[in-house]
Amino acid sequence: MKERILVTGGTGYIGSHTVVELQNAGYEVVIVDNLSNSNADVVDNIEQVSGIRPAFEKLDCLDMAGLDAVFAKYQGIKAIIHFAASKAVGESVQKPLLYYRNNLGSLINLLELMPKHGVEGIVFSSSCTVYGQPDQLPVTEEAPIKKAESPYGNTKQINEEIIRDDVASGAPIQAILLRYFNPIGAHPSALLGELPNGVPQNLVPYLTQTAIGIREKLSVFGDDYNTPDGSCIRDFINVVDLAKAHVVAIGRMLEGKQAEKVEVFNIGTGRGVSVLELIHGFEKATGVKLNYQIVGRRAGDIEQVWANPERANKVLGWKAETSLEDTLRSAWNWQLKLRERGIQ
Repeated sequence: MKERILVTGGTGYIGSHTVVELQNAGYEVVIVDNLSNSNADVVDNIEQVSGIRPAFEKLDCLDMAGLDAVFAKYQGIKAIIHFAASKAVGESVQKPLLYYRNNLGSLINLLELMPKHGVEGIVFSSSCTVYGQPDQLPVTEEAPIKKAESPYGNTKQINEEIIRDDVASGAPIQAILLRYFNPIGAHPSALLGELPNGVPQNLVPYLTQTAIGIREKLSVFGDDYNTPDGSCIRDFINVVDLAKAHVVAIGRMLEGKQAEKVEVFNIGTGRGVSVLELIHGFEKATGVKLNYQIVGRRAGDIEQVWANPERANKVLGWKAETSLEDTLRSAWNWQLKLRERGIQ
């Protein structure tokens, strides 16, 4: 058995896929999740996919005493992958204090506890939102960090700064910051995927719920942007490809290969795809016609952003491999499987 890894938010969308990939690579995983945007039965599904049941503790990362007890219970945790965070751009504009409390407090608690329990490193779930609307595309890790367009984006920027400041202060830890672009799709088994509680805040689950008839129609926020078809452009990355990047980052960290105590990598495909392109791609991949409408722009949205993933390709030896068509098909298969299971 390889090293023990703590995954916060491990029953969430990206977290659950990452737990599977960690287990496939031989790591022992402990999940901490408060189930605010996921369900406990995800642990059963992880076990079904990987053949291994991860340890699971229902806990909020804002609960310092509870976190301390988890580290004491599961001795020898070598590293943390920190996903646990509120993550909807639109909601963060409406509820900024909730976002600052959740997203900053949980990280600070972990950083304070790491030296006490001998935890060597943390892989932080960051976001391309830290770049704002970049001056140049595709965006590299050297691009300036711009004023955030939303409180959610701001929490990612501040958390990156908190980690850097903590390491600079002499804390005996190292960190890898993974700046994701837009994760979509589901596990090929259709046993894991994106299932937000309530109305989805992200594009693809709303799209698949519209396609299957749970939602009446999909809204496209704006068709008057300065892009070829007027809709926003994003770098849509398959969630399993993204999960694998975390496994590679953990390996790099634990094998002592980091060139600096804090490293940053863009995790994307390097290809920009518009919202309307994505919709047409889904229709082509599945044969299902979508009911969608163009509405006004949404606060906090960036016009266009996609990654230059060369650093991750060269330094980590990681690359996005799954096609957009296969990724969209996997999202649809997940939605169909949910209907089979009676989950709407």
